Amino acid sequence: VPCDGFSDIETLGCPSHFFEDELMCILNMEGRKGLTWKYYAKKILYFLRQQNILKNLKEYLQRPTERQSFLEGAVLIDQYCNPLSDICLKSVQAQVDDITDKVRKVLRTKNPRHPSLAAKAGEVLIPEVELQRQVLDAMNCVLYEQLKYKGNELDYYNSLNSYIHQVLIRRTGIPISLSVLYLTIARQLGVKLEPVNFPSHFLLRWCQGKEGSTDIFDYTYIDAFGKGKQLTVKECEYLIGHHVTEEFYGVVTSKEVLQRMVGNLLNLGKRESTDQSYQLLRDSLDLYLAMYPDNVQHLMLQARLYFHLGIWPEKVLDILQHIQALDPSQHGAVGYLVQHTLEHIERRKEELGPEVKHRSDEKHKEVCFSIGLIMKHKRYGYNCVIYGWDPACMMGHEWIRNMNVHSLPHGPHQPFYNVLVEDGSCRYAAQENLEYNSEPREIPHPDIGRYFSEFTGVHYLANTELEIRYPEDLELTRATVQKIYSSGKE
Repeated sequence: VPCDGFSDIETLGCPSHFFEDELMCILNMEGRKGLTWKYYAKKILYFLRQQNILKNLKEYLQRPTERQSFLEGAVLIDQYCNPLSDICLKSVQAQVDDITDKVRKVLRTKNPRHPSLAAKAGEVLIPEVELQRQVLDAMNCVLYEQLKYKGNELDYYNSLNSYIHQVLIRRTGIPISLSVLYLTIARQLGVKLEPVNFPSHFLLRWCQGKEGSTDIFDYTYIDAFGKGKQLTVKECEYLIGHHVTEEFYGVVTSKEVLQRMVGNLLNLGKRESTDQSYQLLRDSLDLYLAMYPDNVQHLMLQARLYFHLGIWPEKVLDILQHIQALDPSQHGAVGYLVQHTLEHIERRKEELGPEVKHRSDEKHKEVCFSIGLIMKHKRYGYNCVIYGWDPACMMGHEWIRNMNVHSLPHGPHQPFYNVLVEDGSCRYAAQENLEYNSEPREIPHPDIGRYFSEFTGVHYLANTELEIRYPEDLELTRATVQKIYSSGKE
């Protein structure tokens, strides 16, 4: 999918749902055929949905602060990072409402006259602290005792902890995601809790004194990660192990809450060095720059990331031009990337395409296996499919040494194969370590459609034929779309 290829969609002037419906039809095709169509349909759908979600996020940020729901903001982040999942605010809100109803049932048994039991209790704040305390006690009972919500201490750095729909499914999360849920339920029951951007551990605060007080000692601080425990100022410091100034106890806006949520995902994206697509880092950078489009540090990170991945060089130049206008002191770093990006564009123009290797050539007579075969690794036992090969190991000396290739009987002087593994990884395996899989089965790898068009039940068929006929099919599709919409058909 070329970077400017999506402009074709805009020129057709059709509603976005038309494309979504067509792409979903491709993705929902039964059987083992059309793998390449599904692969690219998924990429295009991913892109289209993200563009729409970004528009919704920018609209959300332009609203007055009082109309920016914390839950809606969390859903927008969730949707952007998981655009192919069925996530919507209405569904998430319904699940939160269900929890709220459970809290009301607990409240009813202890105080049948409690004002939170009114149908529209959330529209009016409960002024009495004791009545508020009853709500919070009932919330803790439902969330942590009945529903068993908890902070995910064992797998804290899992991105699922940051996605609100996953928090509701798995009933676990990190301080900020659990705080958004806790705060939303409390406000629906008439208790105003406020978000506190406390260092290392996000908290909520509950006013015990005059509303709007600036005295940090007029508040009780709630740890949603710690089963709703109520903390004093000193206990908050014990929680993180050091003293902090009063500014860290202050309330923050919904935009600042989203900034911290996205910041967490950014840090996780930087940790995912094994994922060569860096998709989480790319998505979280997009979100951060949607909120703070002139942040030079993150713009530079985005430019370097695209440059490192070798994608979208024209976009890299646009980003670098923007950085230079914002901060001329970045001239050195900008100039270096501009020069090498221009060289990359020129090289791309001169590329003649990949070299074609034939197993029938005499120099490749040692190559025993074909592309598309389902194999098993003798040593590690994983199942995989071959998508490329070399007559000898083409990796550098450091890789050969680190992988202990010289300990193999034939060392690096034997065919090596590029394989897609069932765990989603891509590996480079020596011929002597591979054997035919006696029970071939489909390999659930996300890139399978990039190389293969069909699984026959025994092996995969390469997608070269599809690539040859693609331009004609594309023009046919464009003509069909234009014809349908010019005739006014649904």
